[in-house]
Amino acid sequence: MKDNTTENKQSNKVLDFLLNMFGRFWAVWGLVSFVVSFLIIFLPSMVAYLIPGKKGQDYFIWVSRCWMRTWLFLVGCPVKVCGKENFKKGETYVIVYNHNALIDVPLSAPFVPGGNKTIAKSSFAKVPIFGWFYKRGSVLVDRKNDQSRRKSLEMMRSVLQMNIHMCIYPEGTRNRTDQPLKPFYDGAFKLAIDAKKDIMPCVIFGTKEAMPINKGFFLIPKRLEMHFLPTIASNDSTPTDLKDKVFEIMKNYYVKGK
Repeated sequence: MKDNTTENKQSNKVLDFLLNMFGRFWAVWGLVSFVVSFLIIFLPSMVAYLIPGKKGQDYFIWVSRCWMRTWLFLVGCPVKVCGKENFKKGETYVIVYNHNALIDVPLSAPFVPGGNKTIAKSSFAKVPIFGWFYKRGSVLVDRKNDQSRRKSLEMMRSVLQMNIHMCIYPEGTRNRTDQPLKPFYDGAFKLAIDAKKDIMPCVIFGTKEAMPINKGFFLIPKRLEMHFLPTIASNDSTPTDLKDKVFEIMKNYYVKGK
């Protein structure tokens, strides 16, 4: 029995080593293919700056979706999108996502039906070339600056008034805990109530396995899924009550889906 146990442990160590080597090699391929494919779509995406209003953002999201479908195919992470029927024509939503990995970010906006923007860190807008693309799809915020946070809230209201969806990660950062979700911040729910817009929860599956948060530079092929859930009305609700309600719905759906 001891010999078998020792052999099993050694076998598991070898498999873990091979998986880690493959994951790091695949991450290199993921980075290279990401950069090359981005350079190909960069100029077409910049045309969005010449198209005003919602039409420009719709076009930008269409280009982004073409890019992401191609890149995700190249890295063996095809995405399945469920629940698009929950979007009603002419309606605009505050869309909230769970956040487990960096790969969530290129998933969130491109696969939303129609134009949308994402609340995002202002520091990334300083990256050469990519910063122009990043700014076109985002409402930028410096979370350490109170004035920047207030301005970003005003900009998000303006985005919603233009009939463009706002995408937000209410956990704030990637979930590094052993819980299904981190506690939510109030911002997305205050925005929904102030702007009189419903919340559209979206639960993402697979990214935690494709890009484990504890492995650093690592990526493995994995089928990804995005599930848009039925909308939750924001009227006659407080930010705390709305936040708690959405949290429970998303947590239960994530656990059931896992």
